[in-house]
Amino acid sequence: MMFSLRALLASLVLALTTLLPAFSPALAAAPAAVPEYRLGGGDLIKILVYQNPDLTLETRLSDSGSTSYPLLGAIKLGGLTVAEAEQLIANGLRKGDFVKDPQVTVVLETARGSQVSVLGQVQRPGRYVLETGQTHLSDVLAMAGGLTPQLGADQVTVVGTREGKPFRQVVDLPQIFSSAERPNDLLMQGNDVVYVDRAPVYYIYGEVQRPGQLRLERGMTLLQGLAAGGGLTLRGTERGIRIHRRTATGTEVLEPDMQAKLQDGDVIYVQQSLF
Repeated sequence: MMFSLRALLASLVLALTTLLPAFSPALAAAPAAVPEYRLGGGDLIKILVYQNPDLTLETRLSDSGSTSYPLLGAIKLGGLTVAEAEQLIANGLRKGDFVKDPQVTVVLETARGSQVSVLGQVQRPGRYVLETGQTHLSDVLAMAGGLTPQLGADQVTVVGTREGKPFRQVVDLPQIFSSAERPNDLLMQGNDVVYVDRAPVYYIYGEVQRPGQLRLERGMTLLQGLAAGGGLTLRGTERGIRIHRRTATGTEVLEPDMQAKLQDGDVIYVQQSLF
């Protein structure tokens, strides 16, 4: 019996030794931890020191990320994580011989320092907090409820500041998800502004089933545009189709074929057949 138990243990050890190398690549490829939120101007924080209630302070950081703290005076916490802010205050109290072994806790009550504005054709326009240092454009759009159905364009403009210089970039949303790495999914920074313009549209009237304003999809042809409008009525004729298009000099009337590409603002008119 003892021999069987030893043999079983030896087999288990051998199996684990064999499996561990197989797991090591997966462990090495584990994703890096998401950076912590860094305090910024406008953040409301509460500072507590264990067994020192007189050092409790609720304060809002200035635009520069600074505040005044008892015994230490002006301290700059902007740009620090909560843990780094706790360490900074604890070191100041210890070095000044104010508290022998300070245990400092910083509570972020309201985040205001790192926010982005989302405007235009989204479900919930407004300002949103960047809770981590790895918040991407797709995350911010999700916070805003996504694009307004049938109205939001699939190209988004992001403006802000990068490395002290004005920044502007137009992002093609479908390309964000063209690969698993999401190369075009911009990393957001505080005070960025995301603007979602209205989607391009075209207008169709005359002898069609569903006249009115319709969303213009990418690469949409005249044939597809007519199909989106329900197609021609029994009185409609393909020979009577005209496209009214705005140009730099006015309005141009076109007699295109069915594979002609539509443009934003085009007006399609389908005439009635005379026979």
